[in-house]
Amino acid sequence: MISDRHAWTRPELETVVPGVHRLPLPLPNDSLRAVNVYALAPDGDGPSDGAELTLIDGGWSIDESRDVLARLLTGIGAEPGDIRRFLVTHVHRDHYSQAVALRRAHGARVALGAGEADSLETVRGRDTGLDAQIVGLRRAGAPELSAEIHSWVAAAEAPPADDFTDPDEWLADGQELRAGGRSLVARETPGHTRGHLVFVDETSAEGPMLYAGDHVLPHITPSIGFEPAARPGALIRYLSSLAALRAEPDRLLLPAHGPVAPSVHERVDELVAHHDKRLDEIAAAVEKGLPTAAEIAGALRWTRREHRLEDMEAFNRMLAVLETDAHLEVLAAQGRVTRTSGEDEVFHHAPS
Repeated sequence: MISDRHAWTRPELETVVPGVHRLPLPLPNDSLRAVNVYALAPDGDGPSDGAELTLIDGGWSIDESRDVLARLLTGIGAEPGDIRRFLVTHVHRDHYSQAVALRRAHGARVALGAGEADSLETVRGRDTGLDAQIVGLRRAGAPELSAEIHSWVAAAEAPPADDFTDPDEWLADGQELRAGGRSLVARETPGHTRGHLVFVDETSAEGPMLYAGDHVLPHITPSIGFEPAARPGALIRYLSSLAALRAEPDRLLLPAHGPVAPSVHERVDELVAHHDKRLDEIAAAVEKGLPTAAEIAGALRWTRREHRLEDMEAFNRMLAVLETDAHLEVLAAQGRVTRTSGEDEVFHHAPS
């Protein structure tokens, strides 16, 4: 039985406003459970009037997802072959890969933020998309976890390269788009990934809306900088992106994971408060003499269930250690800690 918290994951069509439909697609064996794609169909009547049917995000390229997508589209009088364009928020498999697969099958065009080009090239050129994270764990003082993740990735099946080919169109910050009879603006919101985009609809008769991808999620804190071509400074970029959205008028939040929510501002305030609290906790750990991200992560509690690091599976321990290191980068930029590395290339931290 699905709890109220996860009711949004039911594979049922939801009409958010006329012409905008939320389609939850399954993510089997993933803690996220589902990903929302949004179908923009003029007048809510599907593609019958000849206008283009657009999907924001595409889902994961697996049979179960394609079957659910096909079934849900019938609710607006459409089928996968009617999709003419995908506007993808970022390059992760649950957003990008099915868009590319449906392009192969039906000829739809795929658009993606220009900042994702390096990650696409990286995932196509390597057996794993976690090389940067494996190095990051070593530099965070977690060599055993780094080796564990390396072994896990080496045994896993590589993602199909065909599902990570380049898009038909690279989108730029501020680019204006027509989609499903609506006017949207693509906005760069780096942090979750460097090339992450959100799509803003300020012209809707129902009020302004934000298709937020993984940038602002109503129930969980987005992972930061988890991408094949990861670079330092991801949390700094993320907090700046949140501040930019907070400075603008409020909007209806249409997230990739979780239910539609009435206020972007309310959730941004909660996310900023979470990171401020985490920064203070990590600064206090440095004050107590813990020098590395790995040691500090081991002293913190994780998720809303307050797990200890050692009680979590390897993948989530990796995310926790890397998130701690990202917060240490911010503290160093704020001058609250010093951050140095020696011959072992491990980052060590001390009070400023």
